[in-house]
Amino acid sequence: MKTNRHSKILELIAKYPITTQEELIEHLRAQGYEVTQSTVSRDIKQLRLSKTLLSDGKYRYQASAASERGVKNNFVQIFTTSFVSCECAQNIVVIKTLSGMASAACAAIDSLDYDSIIGTLAGEDTIMAVCKDENSARVCAEDFSKYIR
Repeated sequence: MKTNRHSKILELIAKYPITTQEELIEHLRAQGYEVTQSTVSRDIKQLRLSKTLLSDGKYRYQASAASERGVKNNFVQIFTTSFVSCECAQNIVVIKTLSGMASAACAAIDSLDYDSIIGTLAGEDTIMAVCKDENSARVCAEDFSKYIR
């Protein structure tokens, strides 16, 4: 899915000083994304990535704040349109989505960087979000419930 790949690209360029499309392709492939140079080139344009000068004279890819907001907004939209319900069970939040949408909705949750969520797992229409404690799970469930259509 393009949105997942875009999110991964933003994550990679924030973590590593990637200077060429070839390096970006290598990093994406190491993460399990089978991409071509033309796909990565389109992604760079769509994400509006730019190259900034490093102290060693090399250039690296960098995202603008607008690029990151755009991807997050896409994830929020995916989550909002697929969310059905959620419930807490101690420190676990179980989220129900439309059939086939749990993986995309789970990626959306991951992109939102909830500090209280330790990890997520998605099935066909169910997501399990493991939180640090019962209170943070309750707060997450309340936040997620705001997205009910």
